[in-house]
Amino acid sequence: MPQKSKITRDEIIRAAMEIAREAGAEAINARSVAQRLRCSTQPVMYHFATMEALKRAVYSQVDRFHSDYLMRGSGERDPLLEIGLQYIRFAINEPHLFRFLFQSGYAKETDLTEMLDSEELAPVFSAMQEGTGLDREKTREVFLTVALFAHGYASIIANNGLEFDESLVAVHLERTFNGAMLAVCQEDKNEETV
Repeated sequence: MPQKSKITRDEIIRAAMEIAREAGAEAINARSVAQRLRCSTQPVMYHFATMEALKRAVYSQVDRFHSDYLMRGSGERDPLLEIGLQYIRFAINEPHLFRFLFQSGYAKETDLTEMLDSEELAPVFSAMQEGTGLDREKTREVFLTVALFAHGYASIIANNGLEFDESLVAVHLERTFNGAMLAVCQEDKNEETV
């Protein structure tokens, strides 16, 4: 019977996440993870039969890290605006992880509806619903508008090294949010008059 590995599954995931953070998910392989952990590749292969399985586990860990990151705003601005700014800051501070999450094809959701219903977004969505006072469906509409704007901005930054002017981005995010809120409220008025 082979000796049980002393390197844990969680240690392997953490090491692989650090590799993804520094060099991108494409740099994750059994050798790079083993080198990071100062062990042979055997423990890596013991816990993960394929690198695909390891990358999926790392993706889940990065997804949780990203959700936590979004909720760590400075508290200086409206919480909804702060979440959008945190999303963009994540792209600036963690460009490799941002690309892994949103541009690698590892997302388990296949459409925007699934994304909005994901467990990782629940705390973000709850904070937004509480802040707006809107019902769930209208909050989803506002969230989607703001999220698509923030994602576009974050993608440009993560992929092109665009300079981040926080005050300018904050103004644009606020305008996007206000426009989305106005559109949702206008739809309510239109429905009432019909």
